[in-house]
Amino acid sequence: MTQKDKTLRLRDGRQLAYAEYGDPNGSPVMLFHGNPSSRLSWGLIPGSPFRPRLRLIAPDRPGFGRSDFQPGRQLLDWPDDVCELADVLGLNRFAVLGVSGGGPATLACAWKIPQRLTAVGVVSSPCPTDVPGVTEGMSRTNRMLFLLAKHAPALVRLNMAFLAYLARTDRLVERLVYKMADVDKALVERREIRQYLAAGFAEALRQGGAGSAHELVINHGRPWGFPLEDIKLRVHLWQGEEDPSVPLAMGRYLAETISNCEATFIAGAGHLWIVDHVGEVLDALVPARE
Repeated sequence: MTQKDKTLRLRDGRQLAYAEYGDPNGSPVMLFHGNPSSRLSWGLIPGSPFRPRLRLIAPDRPGFGRSDFQPGRQLLDWPDDVCELADVLGLNRFAVLGVSGGGPATLACAWKIPQRLTAVGVVSSPCPTDVPGVTEGMSRTNRMLFLLAKHAPALVRLNMAFLAYLARTDRLVERLVYKMADVDKALVERREIRQYLAAGFAEALRQGGAGSAHELVINHGRPWGFPLEDIKLRVHLWQGEEDPSVPLAMGRYLAETISNCEATFIAGAGHLWIVDHVGEVLDALVPARE
């Protein structure tokens, strides 16, 4: 897949890195990566499953990949970076798609800048973790990490610094496989999937783990700063029913709380379902007639 890797100097002086894929004259879609992941991960998906009519723009959030860390960042700061990038690219309106840790960033955009968006999609997105019952079915590792994000952010930073070290030694995939669903473990047996994950983690954590740790804190240790009930745009949601990283309970809460949510729950699917299905997800957000 054709890729253009670029950087933008934002008004506050920070560098924002982003990659572009696909048709420069196609319908624009902003792609928001997971945590940890980066702008480059989309181009590493095996088989390049994107449709030729789409212009795909994938920015690194602050502290990931080549985007500068933003001290004190809150979840609702991200839509401002998105708008600045869109303005530079000459995009008045565009679709947004967020996967896993990119889901909260996507929902923040749906709440804060609905007038700029043509479609909204989230896949395996966490919800606010202070809601009773939403961690049911979550792996013990993630449950502990989310608790630390709320009560001991310094330990989250230490943990992510260690994971950044493992990413540089290509050992991070092995460390994370144990907490995956069986269906995802089978996916990781495919060499191209393992390489996709390893390369994505390495780029995401190239600066260390500070960006990833900070995002874990603002997504899972603090209030999001906006009520999901106030999102008026239609939100397309996909959730694997066998996902221990972002469990089914979280997807159900989002589907029930967002007033105009079109939810698809996938039986037998885990957290990596998107890898083989990103094309059909994008088709739902940007139908062929567009």
